[in-house]
Amino acid sequence: MHALTKRQAARFGTAAPGLRMKTLALAALALACHGAAWAQTTPATPEGDTGITQPAQSTQSASPAQTTTARGGDTVQQDTVVVTGTRTDTKASKSLTPVDVISGARLQQTGQSNLRDALVQLSPAIVRETYAGDAAVLTDALSLHGLSPDHVLVLVNGKRRHSTANIALDGGLNEGSTGVDIDMIPVALIDHIEILRDGAAAQYGSDAIAGVINIILKRKSQGGEVQSTTGQTYAGDGLKNTESANLGFNLGDRGFLDLAAEYARQNHTVRTGPDDYFGTFAPGHGYYNPIEGDPSSTRQSVGFNAGYSLSDDVELYGFGTYAHRNASAYQNYRPPSVLPEIYPNGFTPQETISENDFSVTAGVKGENLFGWSWDLSTTYGGDHANIGMVDSANTGLYDAIGYTPTNFHLSTVSNTQLTNNIDFSRAFQLPLLPAPVQVSFGFEQRRETYSVGAGDPYSYAYGGSQALPGLSPVSAADVSRNVIGTYIDLSTHITPKWQIDLAGRYEHYNDVGDTTNGKISTRYDFTPRFAIRGSVSSGFRAPSLAEEYYTNINESPASASGLLAANSAAAKLIGAQQLKSEQSTNYNVGFVLTPVDNLHLTLDAYQVDIRNRIVLGGTASGADAIAAMEAAGLSVPSSVPVSAVSASYFTNGASTRTRGIDLMGAWHTAFGRWGQVDWDLGVNLNTTSITHMATNANGGPVLNAQQVGWLTTSTPKNKIIIGGTWHRDKWAVAIHETRFGTTSGEETYIVGPNAFSTTQFIHFENAARYVTDVEVRYDVTKKFQIAVGANNLFDVYPSKLPYEAQLEGAQYDAFASTIGVNGGFYYLRARYQF
Repeated sequence: MHALTKRQAARFGTAAPGLRMKTLALAALALACHGAAWAQTTPATPEGDTGITQPAQSTQSASPAQTTTARGGDTVQQDTVVVTGTRTDTKASKSLTPVDVISGARLQQTGQSNLRDALVQLSPAIVRETYAGDAAVLTDALSLHGLSPDHVLVLVNGKRRHSTANIALDGGLNEGSTGVDIDMIPVALIDHIEILRDGAAAQYGSDAIAGVINIILKRKSQGGEVQSTTGQTYAGDGLKNTESANLGFNLGDRGFLDLAAEYARQNHTVRTGPDDYFGTFAPGHGYYNPIEGDPSSTRQSVGFNAGYSLSDDVELYGFGTYAHRNASAYQNYRPPSVLPEIYPNGFTPQETISENDFSVTAGVKGENLFGWSWDLSTTYGGDHANIGMVDSANTGLYDAIGYTPTNFHLSTVSNTQLTNNIDFSRAFQLPLLPAPVQVSFGFEQRRETYSVGAGDPYSYAYGGSQALPGLSPVSAADVSRNVIGTYIDLSTHITPKWQIDLAGRYEHYNDVGDTTNGKISTRYDFTPRFAIRGSVSSGFRAPSLAEEYYTNINESPASASGLLAANSAAAKLIGAQQLKSEQSTNYNVGFVLTPVDNLHLTLDAYQVDIRNRIVLGGTASGADAIAAMEAAGLSVPSSVPVSAVSASYFTNGASTRTRGIDLMGAWHTAFGRWGQVDWDLGVNLNTTSITHMATNANGGPVLNAQQVGWLTTSTPKNKIIIGGTWHRDKWAVAIHETRFGTTSGEETYIVGPNAFSTTQFIHFENAARYVTDVEVRYDVTKKFQIAVGANNLFDVYPSKLPYEAQLEGAQYDAFASTIGVNGGFYYLRARYQF
């Protein structure tokens, strides 16, 4: 099999190819839990598709029974009403399934410029790739419990959020994913986020195999705030600044309108080491090949959340977001020999994206429709991205006609999602049961579209633009599908101490057929301080339209690799079959413990079995690959050796098993006139193995050792967050230590007899790392607060790759989900409330 990623191909030539139990015990003795599990929220009323609820009133008026003293917007939560994973209002401590809650204030206090990285810092169950490549580096994706971004369903106020149109095609765990880019939602509009760490496809539909992230928006009817955060890395690059504003309005004492706007800018970071491959500097940059690091980006986003009561029983509501992002990522340096006539000192191409993302929801809900609560809503959203390349050249074109542009339009990708829902809910009192039976059911209709537009002719002709050729017209696509679904949910108490919830869902896809899934959740409270809970469910994920229909080719003078649409005749020549939905079985069992007042602990063990997992595989090389690519209308330059040509497609290539443990809790301690401390601890232990692997047309496995590693060992075996926040008068100090466990991978040889081999690899262990985050806050007045902080205080970096695997100076594992490659980062924040 051909294992070279597009980044690896672009680098060659001018564009070539446990936690140990002792540690856990010590952590548990800290008697703390992840502070992200505590956020200010309020009682909720039924809302949205699948019965998700949202707060019924502004969080500014939360009842004293739910919150303690607010300190400059940082509210300590003794118990939280959660609205995810349940059809009825349920406190976090009473939930049948594990749900974490992270407040908007906590998100803004991380010093991070985007929502994805803030969640990585706050939740032990969430990680990200160190850095992606090609267009994937321009989209922010996350992983929950070590599974793909496509296995996480994202909701906003309980409504399904559309995914990104930008498919990840650079290898690693994210290969082929088009997960939701949550950074397109302004953080200033977020009241809190609820993370359901349990399979929920039977409740919410496709993509909820790993869990659900439900983003609850603010419902302010008065007041607001402005905030500014600025920082940069210890190395002096990567300057970031984020400006945000939020304002609430009272709509005639019958409703509210909450508005938010955000501007975020970050500069490039570069962490590439000496480039022994070319043995030269990249002139004008002051460093070697700049491929390794974060892209530069500018993002503007706005959003609203509104509600208006038509009567005591009927309410109109709506919310939406719009975001625009421009970003650029360095590609590999090209030496002067590539095109001295235009670039006598060599050149460094940059891949660019100009992206527009939007979503709007409108609905009406009410009570007492023949005794039923009801909700009718429509959500329409989409993502449109123009992919380009600047500071590049088409060397084949220059050789042919003596001319080449330096800037190119590579492709246009776009998707939309239109979702219509109607939901009903009612409680029935039945004999012999100590509590009513809550009956909920509803219907959903969804239409998804996906389109791919070709690049300009100069971007793909004669071998195409350097670093990444554009898409030719044969890669263009304009496809859609329709989904209809229905669900039912029953919940009650069998005895005063024993709760049970039964959920079932049926969905029909016009391209991949039908699926029926169920879930049973239960909980038994032995005492008010101790309970056990568990769930068993089946789930599914339908293949994305991008996985079914995306086609492209990546070329260089030394190699060419093609991706063929899985359902195309060309892909079938090398063994492709129609993609099927992934199927899963989820198990979760745990306990909830409150041994003393102000101390809350939860421990949950989980297992996720995924069958028919969609992966990039079925790779063919040589003449077979050339024949398949030509059948797809893709031409391969005659200068490329036949042995260096490969073609792949997405396939249901493997079955996996993910097992792990989550330990969460919180401890509030008071020290009189010396203030008080909110201790927190979060632990995730996680491992994934392959239980079955499909075979290709020749009877061999569809995945090689490198691809197996991406699925099983590229995310940390464990992640621990421990620390606390001290408050006294106007001061607050937060200190947290995060341990990222080991990762490992099979790295491509760059030099020696096995250089660029697709069967022989270097085994690499990325050692565990400890990262310290600290912030000091001071309330200058009741309305004005300043803070200074540092993420990765001691400037820790990942392990370096062995020399044999460092292509053009890239010294870190691109696919390891650990601490990132930028080192320490310091920041200053100012916040004013009015």
